[in-house]
Amino acid sequence: MSDHQAPGSPRLERRSYFFPAHNEEANLEGLVNEALETLPTLADTFEIIAVDDGSKDGTPALADALAAAHPDIVRAVHHPTNLGYGAALRSGFAAARYDLVAFTDGDRQFKVADLGRLTARLAEADQPDVVVGFRIKRADPPLRTFYARAYRLANRIFFGLTVTDIDCACKVFRRDALDGLRIESGGAFFSAEMLVKLRAAGRTVVEVGVPHYPRTAGSATGAKPAVVFRAVRDFWLLRLRLWANADRARKRGRPILGA
Repeated sequence: MSDHQAPGSPRLERRSYFFPAHNEEANLEGLVNEALETLPTLADTFEIIAVDDGSKDGTPALADALAAAHPDIVRAVHHPTNLGYGAALRSGFAAARYDLVAFTDGDRQFKVADLGRLTARLAEADQPDVVVGFRIKRADPPLRTFYARAYRLANRIFFGLTVTDIDCACKVFRRDALDGLRIESGGAFFSAEMLVKLRAAGRTVVEVGVPHYPRTAGSATGAKPAVVFRAVRDFWLLRLRLWANADRARKRGRPILGA
């Protein structure tokens, strides 16, 4: 077994892996190289999709260069302007071609090999539709940790969402579990809305603990006031719409798989 393969992780035929990247020039090449080294231990056929969310640094050019260096394996998707974290995730899901879809963030705070932990859980007897990671020990500044705890509590109270770590950027999905799922948010509320609607659609979501590593390059944007405001707005729009007409609220938004 490779040193990069998670113990007990099953090998699959085909896997899509993507990551959103906004001004991640310092992390991009290292993450792609890590994925190129690790994913062959987890799948016979795989693809790596870098979603450039309107970066202003060298991320777009570097993503294109990596795609050119590894044709048919690495692909780059570009947003002409910064559309938000949820929009980047949406583009990643839409671009994914294979039946198992996984993502981490572009900041390298998760190891690609740890997707093997989630895949192993996916293969257990109960055959869940989605496996989401939770950070065993967060490696984030105090302000981000505070926001995360308050956010988790609010989602538990107002949506009944009991997932331990809603925004953990280490998740694996069966593609067919996303069929028919529509999401409105294009910002940081995207993951929560997706989990709320997956549950409403009867999909099974389970959790697995994963290590979390400090960011060593680039800068985080998740605690910026504009990002927080957009998430709060989207949170309350969904909550109010569900109260008004739950069936209609669940059908709002664009299909997560495109179309």
